[in-house]
Amino acid sequence: MAFDYDLFVIGGGSGGVRAARVASGEHGAKVGLAEESRMGGTCVIRGCVPKKLMVFASAFPETFEEARSYGWDLGDALFDWSAFRARLEAELDRLEGAYRNTLQNAGVTIHDTRATLVDPHRVRLASGEEFSARHILVATGGWPFVPEIPGRELAITSNEMFHLDELPQRALVVGGGFIASEFACILHGLGVEVCQYYRGAQILRGFDDEARGHVATAMQARGIQIHCGTDVMRLEKTPTGIRAVATDGTEREFDLVLYATGRRPNTGDLGLEALGLTLGRHGEIPVDRFSQTAVPSVHAVGDVTGRINLTPVAIREGHAFADTIFGGRATAFDHELVASAVFTQPELGSVGLTEEAAREQEPVEVYATAFRPMKTAFAGKPDRVLMKLIVSQASRKVLGCHIVAPEAGEMIQLAAIAIRMGATKEDFDRTCAVHPTMSEELVTMRKPTRTA
Repeated sequence: MAFDYDLFVIGGGSGGVRAARVASGEHGAKVGLAEESRMGGTCVIRGCVPKKLMVFASAFPETFEEARSYGWDLGDALFDWSAFRARLEAELDRLEGAYRNTLQNAGVTIHDTRATLVDPHRVRLASGEEFSARHILVATGGWPFVPEIPGRELAITSNEMFHLDELPQRALVVGGGFIASEFACILHGLGVEVCQYYRGAQILRGFDDEARGHVATAMQARGIQIHCGTDVMRLEKTPTGIRAVATDGTEREFDLVLYATGRRPNTGDLGLEALGLTLGRHGEIPVDRFSQTAVPSVHAVGDVTGRINLTPVAIREGHAFADTIFGGRATAFDHELVASAVFTQPELGSVGLTEEAAREQEPVEVYATAFRPMKTAFAGKPDRVLMKLIVSQASRKVLGCHIVAPEAGEMIQLAAIAIRMGATKEDFDRTCAVHPTMSEELVTMRKPTRTA
């Protein structure tokens, strides 16, 4: 049977674009791709990239404060949200164009519309046009989840955060994950009074307990009001804002309510169930290690699979899929030891096992130190950083590394290489320190803080 395409990709985010580009540009497949929104997906348009730029913007007040301690006279620093937003949107336009050019230069045919599956080898565009494909890849990512509470229409999600007409004076952030915690820090850094409600016992669930406790303490010390064990029952419009009625009995008014209570796979009405696929509890698409579903011609990568919801993971999954199907090399991305960073202030970088998970697995040694870094200590600030290693007592391998510090994301990338290679604690010990740095503590901790 002759197909219109060798591969048809539904979704123009990081995973789908990488798969399409490699399949077409490197392996010579005939590829079509459909994207109903903006090219680049969550990361480029409404996620990692604009968020990190906002992180940079929000960090300047602390930088200015520290600069004065170092002898700089900066005068009054004023932030112009409108000017920043205009520049941010121009940058997103540039990146979207770059993604589109990358696909076109690789020979991919782009369809700027929604696509759904008709059968295992056919897709239908919103225009009614249909195409056949030997393989179909679903890479539609995730979408913010807002629970069904009265007044939910008064809240916004991270999708809208980058396009506010003006900054609020008072903001409520609902959620305790990395998106919620990052935006709490961003808004606070931009001069907004911030409350964060989280129904759990501590923010950043899934990260090392000591590390996430360190982040929460630092956020509160900066002035962010974190209320754990608290959720919103309902939202009400008032003449001067939005009233949030909480489970702890309080009622407070805000100018903006941001819901960051998780993201769900964007699989609604794609036609997957009609193919006989059974989706997961939250709509995720079950796949094997090669990103193949129970329907052999249908595959999925990225957040839509509910494996690890990180952009670099989606990219690696998309590349591995293209190499497997069109490159003749069976390639499965290894989801073990994937490093991650939370761009709070301070940042949290993590790779490998948490202390809690490691001690459930085997006897371990924990090496940890918290101290005032030179830069902020000189400025008279009480900030403290955390460096932590989890070590197997049996093999001496470093099972996990957790860093809470400025630029922790940059540090954890390098630590991840060593840990991925199987470095032992003695390998760390044999590495000469770079002085004076914060990260030198990773190679100078000689005695364990505790064993478990």
